[in-house]
Amino acid sequence: MAEGHSHIAVSAPRAPARTTAVLAILVALIGLATAIGAALVWPHDSSYRGSVPAEFEGYTWHAARVVGPADASGNMTAVIDGADALDVRVLLVQPELNMAPEVGDHVRVLEDDTGQLLFATYERGSPMLLLAIIYVLLVIAVAWWRGLGALVGLALAFGIIIFFTVPSLVEGNSPLLVGLVTGSGALFVLLYLAHGVNARTTTAYLGTIAGLIVTGLVGWWAVAASHLTGVWSDAGTSLLYLLREASPPALVLCGVILAGIGVLNDVTITQASAVWEIHGAKPQAARWELFTRGMRIGRDHIASTVYTIAFAYVGAALPTIVLVSAYATPLAQTLTSEDIAEEIVRTLVGSIGLVLAVPLTTVIAALVVHDHPRRERGDRGGRSAPSTPAPSTPAPTPVSGA
Repeated sequence: MAEGHSHIAVSAPRAPARTTAVLAILVALIGLATAIGAALVWPHDSSYRGSVPAEFEGYTWHAARVVGPADASGNMTAVIDGADALDVRVLLVQPELNMAPEVGDHVRVLEDDTGQLLFATYERGSPMLLLAIIYVLLVIAVAWWRGLGALVGLALAFGIIIFFTVPSLVEGNSPLLVGLVTGSGALFVLLYLAHGVNARTTTAYLGTIAGLIVTGLVGWWAVAASHLTGVWSDAGTSLLYLLREASPPALVLCGVILAGIGVLNDVTITQASAVWEIHGAKPQAARWELFTRGMRIGRDHIASTVYTIAFAYVGAALPTIVLVSAYATPLAQTLTSEDIAEEIVRTLVGSIGLVLAVPLTTVIAALVVHDHPRRERGDRGGRSAPSTPAPSTPAPTPVSGA
């Protein structure tokens, strides 16, 4: 009997250890591929930063406060922040801007060589900073350390985009490779910082990478087949003249890939968590049952997220949609105009990656969680479920007179 108990005690951990090793190897291979891709498209020149002259060269920017109402010509008076309160100056307001500041508004002004002030725009720093502080406090208060990890990961991910993605695209590197490398690196940071290092997070990461690859390949074909040039906007046109290496079509493709990261991440981590919870409620469930039950949740998630993506893009492109629809052109021509077509292609490509990521993640989760009989640390607020105590051997009965 003693040998039998010893055999069980030794062999029981083999499946989780084997699964963990497989997951580690897969993540290592993705990391190696990401590192090789990053080396191929690594930016070597950042001289483009600050190379474009300021839009209002020869003027000085100031923050100011409007102190006097408009006169008959529409001009107002303002005081520059930090200056003498008695140093009230005339503030020229251009009527073509269709903006009329009021007394007490904080604005951004341009000062010319003569000291005259020209209204440029409103000062938005303070309300935006307040919104950011409220957002950070709410995330940390509700999500605790997971929220803090997500915020740190978000900051690092944006650092990747600013210091790697943008300069690499400016140098004219492959937008498909740059987008995939950026997505892989950013997702690694975001997922593991926000959700911890465990098999469930790795499952979501693998599913997200699969969806990201699908999104990239479909997007690469769609942008080329649809002939999206990216020059319909002022920004795209300016890039043609100011930064010729930064191809507007390349930016469109990379933008399509990056736009799908957030949605893919949301779907895959939720899907992995759903399978983990199903297994926790019914540990004896077979892999196929875990998959089918998980897909019931996944189908609802697909349905809700698809129109979430669509409305998110509609909201972002609403001014363009209103402008284009005002022209007396047929609906088919309106929908295929480049400005609208770009949003439609972005929505469809992201949705295709999303739809395929759900079953892929569910399959991986069903395979992985089936080999992890106990809940991982962090699944329940950082506490692991108590393990089932091993059967104890009855103590020997004392022999009288011994």
